[in-house]
Amino acid sequence: MKLLFISLGCDKNLADSEEMLGLLTRNGHEIVDDENQAEAIIINTCCFINDAKEESVETILEMAEYKKAGVCRVLIVTGCMAQRYQKEIIEEIPEVDAVLGTTSYEDIVKAVEEAEKGRRFEEFKDIDYLPPDSGRRILTTGGHFGYLKIAEGCDKHCTYCIIPSLRGRFRSVPMERLLAQAQDMAEQGVKELILVAQETTVYGKDLYGKKSLHILLQELCKIKGIRWIRLLYCYPEEIYDELIQVMKQEKKVCHYLDLPIQHASDRILKRMGRRTSRSELVEIITKLRREIPDIILRTTLITGFPGETEEDHQELMEFIDEMEFDRLGVFTYSPEEDTPAASMEGQIPEEVKEKRREELMELQQEISYDKGTGRIGQELLVMIEGQVSGESAYIGRTYGDAPKVDGYIFVQTGELLMTGDFAKVRVTGALEYDLIGVLADEYTE
Repeated sequence: MKLLFISLGCDKNLADSEEMLGLLTRNGHEIVDDENQAEAIIINTCCFINDAKEESVETILEMAEYKKAGVCRVLIVTGCMAQRYQKEIIEEIPEVDAVLGTTSYEDIVKAVEEAEKGRRFEEFKDIDYLPPDSGRRILTTGGHFGYLKIAEGCDKHCTYCIIPSLRGRFRSVPMERLLAQAQDMAEQGVKELILVAQETTVYGKDLYGKKSLHILLQELCKIKGIRWIRLLYCYPEEIYDELIQVMKQEKKVCHYLDLPIQHASDRILKRMGRRTSRSELVEIITKLRREIPDIILRTTLITGFPGETEEDHQELMEFIDEMEFDRLGVFTYSPEEDTPAASMEGQIPEEVKEKRREELMELQQEISYDKGTGRIGQELLVMIEGQVSGESAYIGRTYGDAPKVDGYIFVQTGELLMTGDFAKVRVTGALEYDLIGVLADEYTE
């Protein structure tokens, strides 16, 4: 069949989508990007926050229209929303032919085949099941970078989060499986591996009896063709000395960490179920910057959490001003049903949440601009992402920029560069979140 595959939500969901695409193409199905040509449409959904839930619902309903009045004969829903609202999807959207839970994506081929025969298909394996290796993935990121999902699930149980009920307990993917997958990705042209999980820092503790992310990194660094290895979703309280040392020693490991701290008020951190205090966060960040002076730190915050006072918000503003994160994103709190925070007293009006978010982002914009101007004159290694349309300029990323979430550097040159190339670039200017530069000594590799 001709299949249209839509992947919504996070990069961890995208890794699952690429697994499914690999299974489908090996079984003779053709992937298309036009809804009007698709005989089957598969949607890998997200429902982490309300906006993601709304996007998933709207996408399902939109694709259902193609089944009513197009060549589409099969509509399949997978992923987090399928896991959470399986009954509602089946009962309220009759156009949906098959529904797969988060641990059942290995059954995607069977789902297509059964739906094609006119039989409804539902599969929801145990939430703590870890699907086996499905073989070569179809990379959808352009081929020069790719996401390696090193674990599934989460044991933290923050009061605002539904992930443990959708993705199960934390379970690491065996190291030999990850190394084989990374080797295969390198053979497909991937030069940057981005390690993802609900939490990457406790990788291996369940399998090997101790945190083993540093060992995994050392092994991944041996793979020929991989130039950069980037870490996302590192809980600050789980950062450990061996990990820091490997980051210092291994040249392929980017001096970049994504530390989702969520807040800095001890009172709010406790209500969130987080496991750090403000003083501990300061200690961890200070240590990272002392040990790795050129490290780029990214974080995410939640503003407007139930019970957050103006004093709590100002404390968070002061903390951000003091810590000066290189990269920062802010979400307004989204009450999710079946989470403790949704029934807490002191829910904050939406307009207050938005006002606080704007204040945080305005502060971060100033910090980001100051840090950008401080890089003027530096020479940085840049991975080229593409060309600016109609101009002799290219879009690139430094080691300090994760794809999709961080900024870019715009490189002016008359040289011909290709996506995935590495170039030495001299920074000549800065915008709020992006840099401007020129090719240094016409150097590329």
